[in-house]
Amino acid sequence: MAAFQVKGLDHVVLRIADRERALAFYIGILGLGIEKEVASIGLIQLRAGASLVDLVEIGAGPAPSGAPNMDHFCLAITPFDETALRAHLCGHGVEVIESGSRYGAEGEGPSLYVRDPDGNTLELKGPASAPARPA
Repeated sequence: MAAFQVKGLDHVVLRIADRERALAFYIGILGLGIEKEVASIGLIQLRAGASLVDLVEIGAGPAPSGAPNMDHFCLAITPFDETALRAHLCGHGVEVIESGSRYGAEGEGPSLYVRDPDGNTLELKGPASAPARPA
C-alpha cells in the first residue's frame, strides 16, 4: 500500500534572466495572473488554473553554466504524514534534503524536498493549512 497519493502538479519553479520579458510572456501572452511576490528572493508566483508557475530572478544573462532553468517541480500529495513519508522514502533509499512549510497552489502547508535518480529536485507538498489567496 502506498504511503500517499499524488493529487497533481502543485507548481513548477523556473529561473528567469529578465523579469519584464518573462512577465510579458506569462501574463501578456499566456494570461496568467500574479498571485504573490516575495521581492527579497526575487520570486513571482503566477496562477495557472489549479497550479502555480513560480519565477525566480537569476539576474542579467543566462543561468550559470550547467545550471538548469528549472529549479524544481512540486507534486501535491495526500495524506501528508511526515513521519510515515520519511520512513517510506528512506525505505527506498531516498534522502529528504529539506522540509518545512511552503506556499503552494492550495496555500501554505507542509512539504519535503527530495531528488530523483537523475538529480532533479522534487517537492512533495501536503494539504494547505492556510488557503491560497483568491485569484
